[in-house]
Amino acid sequence: MGTGAASAVERALQQALVPVCALSGAIVAAVFFFPGLAGGVISGGWLLAVSLLFFGSGLGYLAVLPDTAANREETGPSAGYLLRVRHVGVVGTLRGFLARQDPVAFGLPVAAFALFFTLHLLAPAGTAAAVDTVRALALGDAAPLFLGAVFVAVVYCLVLLVGPWGGIRLGGPDAEPAYTYPTYFALVFTAGIAAGIVFWGPAEALFHYRSPPPYFGGPAESSGAVLAGLTYALFHWGVSAWSAYTVIGVPIAYFVYQRGAPLRVSTLLAPFLGVDGLDSAWGRLVDTLAVVATIGGIAASVALVSEQFLAGISFQWGVSAGGVGPLLFVGGLTLVYVLSATTGVHRGIRRIAGLNVLLFGLFGLLLLVVGPRGFVLEQGAAATGSYLANFVGMSLYTGGGWVADWTAWNWSWWFSWAPFAGLFLAALSRGRRIRTVVFTGVVATSLATMAWFLVVGGTTLGLQTGGVVDVLGAVAARGGSEAVAGFPVLAALPLGELLLFLFLALIVVFITSSADTSTLAVAVLASRRGVAPTPGAIAFWGGFQGAVALGVVALGGRETLRAVAVLTGGPFAVVSLVALAGLTVTFRRQEGGNASLLEKLREQLPAVQTHHDVEPPGED
Repeated sequence: MGTGAASAVERALQQALVPVCALSGAIVAAVFFFPGLAGGVISGGWLLAVSLLFFGSGLGYLAVLPDTAANREETGPSAGYLLRVRHVGVVGTLRGFLARQDPVAFGLPVAAFALFFTLHLLAPAGTAAAVDTVRALALGDAAPLFLGAVFVAVVYCLVLLVGPWGGIRLGGPDAEPAYTYPTYFALVFTAGIAAGIVFWGPAEALFHYRSPPPYFGGPAESSGAVLAGLTYALFHWGVSAWSAYTVIGVPIAYFVYQRGAPLRVSTLLAPFLGVDGLDSAWGRLVDTLAVVATIGGIAASVALVSEQFLAGISFQWGVSAGGVGPLLFVGGLTLVYVLSATTGVHRGIRRIAGLNVLLFGLFGLLLLVVGPRGFVLEQGAAATGSYLANFVGMSLYTGGGWVADWTAWNWSWWFSWAPFAGLFLAALSRGRRIRTVVFTGVVATSLATMAWFLVVGGTTLGLQTGGVVDVLGAVAARGGSEAVAGFPVLAALPLGELLLFLFLALIVVFITSSADTSTLAVAVLASRRGVAPTPGAIAFWGGFQGAVALGVVALGGRETLRAVAVLTGGPFAVVSLVALAGLTVTFRRQEGGNASLLEKLREQLPAVQTHHDVEPPGED
């Protein structure tokens, strides 16, 4: 639709969403203050619908607010060029949709997911068994590949952070960033973490406490298991994980802004194929795998968090949304993130990311205040020290099936998300030095993530070990599902209703922040080179991601799809190593004269004369 039509539609949406948000918010507040209304007056299905209306209308209103010169932060061409949305009429959208799609990057992912659901529908047990077999072989035999690739990524990021190549300004010495630093951080952080941080925050350290990692050993549910559980939670969600994104994002950003390559994941191969050779079979294969990995990963995550959201409603109010609940949740969520994606980075995506960070910080701060603060601080400090002391050992530890089930699985999952997260990081980074990109993509994001796991995971373990609440028992009572772990914890604390509301809000906002970004990234990758995606293309790919998630919910096979998505992490672990090799060669040949971080610090120090520089008294 044209710009004028879009404005008219958005103005109508603004006017409609305000009363919807107010009315649904009033009902949600009433249910929180008067829990007896749930079940007796409002059924589970209606409670879910009203909750989604409240969250969705609020986020939707943020997305469609006008983009005025006063609130727009774009100052450079990066977001406008690389992640722009091309507005065309409805007829033009329908007529030109396929013409603007890359036939390979569009056709193969659609065919692949159609084949997946066909096989799962006809032979669900056989499909799941086959995927599990391949996954076990890949994560077992290929565990050293994932461990090695992640460790190399960490070391390389450290080199970029302190070495001379970190001084390269992407886009040239006069390039200016498109967004302020807080916005830049919020966009990078929320795009790459999704709702997994909410899902696993209360659960991972608890599960390691129940079954201690063999690297540390020791009896289950002991004080040593508490330390081991928190240490490995930091390890799986800290520096190593975020480095996997950054070593994909930095090479893309460099070749896009310094060498004129297109914004494609295949740009990683530019040192070997050349910029003009990225349309080759190898380049298209990389882009197609990126689309498959992104759609599979997001769809599996949407299905996963729907389980957690519904578990929270059921736990708090004892109501069930029935079989329609997951379908309603996924469908409503899809509408929200599609609307956010079509409004672009500087509107819906940016605003929802900012809200996400605010809710994230508020929830963590409240939990620290009302939870077992002494336990959290004491064990958090010990776990941080243990993480630093054992980082290299854990990074290279390959023993046993535990590593395949946890560490290799996590690294493959992060690498499967790295194409779209790295692509987005690259698109946002024009005008910034590589050192700033690495600091933001690894250090700042890791600090935020690890603080979350120390506070949320530490609170869970504090209440479990202190006998306040049996979280493990609550998990076991619900079939061992990780989704329920956070809710008995929140119920046992002061301000439990408020914490629960914020927790449910974080589930929705976090997955929206990642899904709208992935939708835009897939639309860019699936479009022909040099053609910006239209709102129709963005809506198609967002709807397609939602359809895949709905298929998983309706037909089952969430873990199978998640395993399929994770298997794509193997190729991108290899691609990351190839990309770093090519980037290193290019840096050595093309980039000289940049100062290392130590040299810059030395330049900032005041000149200090030593006693050798001072003439003795009385001498000429």
